[in-house]
Amino acid sequence: MTAVTMNRSSLWSIDSRVIVYSAIGAALYGILVSAQLPVPGTTAVSIRPAFALVPFFGYAFGPIVGFFTGLVGNMIGDQISGWGALTSYNWSLANGVVGLLAGLGPLYIGRWVAGSSFANRATAAAVAGAIAVVIGFLLAFYDMIKDQLDFNAVLTTEYLPVVIVDVITTAVLVPALLYVWLPTAERTGR
Repeated sequence: MTAVTMNRSSLWSIDSRVIVYSAIGAALYGILVSAQLPVPGTTAVSIRPAFALVPFFGYAFGPIVGFFTGLVGNMIGDQISGWGALTSYNWSLANGVVGLLAGLGPLYIGRWVAGSSFANRATAAAVAGAIAVVIGFLLAFYDMIKDQLDFNAVLTTEYLPVVIVDVITTAVLVPALLYVWLPTAERTGR
């Protein structure tokens, strides 16, 4: 079942397909996220091409897969990098929320992309992912409480940089991943 054919009844079911795609997504993201470039003038914000896997897995396989990919994948990546799996738990949760929200995208825009061209599907995936990034990373503002930072510090050194970088990453790479995945999914009947 592809993202475009998802319906409300199957959206929240947990079966072997969801478990396997969740594990694959989290492992891929957790390992590949270590390839990153720091953004100067920010608080631990980096350009992370692997981030595109989070909205992609959410959009392609559903909100549960997207949430698990973002949450657990970010924790794995933080642990591998030496940062600690739970040190920035709110950022891991934000990554999970991005995957979850991207996974809800096909439900709301599915009629627009069902049976349409690849360009429409790719645009829908990029838009769903970008909206998910803007909303999901609002959890960065929890740093105001956790780290006792003021609003402007979180806004200018954390939220805006991560949103800008990840929206660009999502807009460029999620359609590319979809371009690779859709023909495979159609051939294999997934």
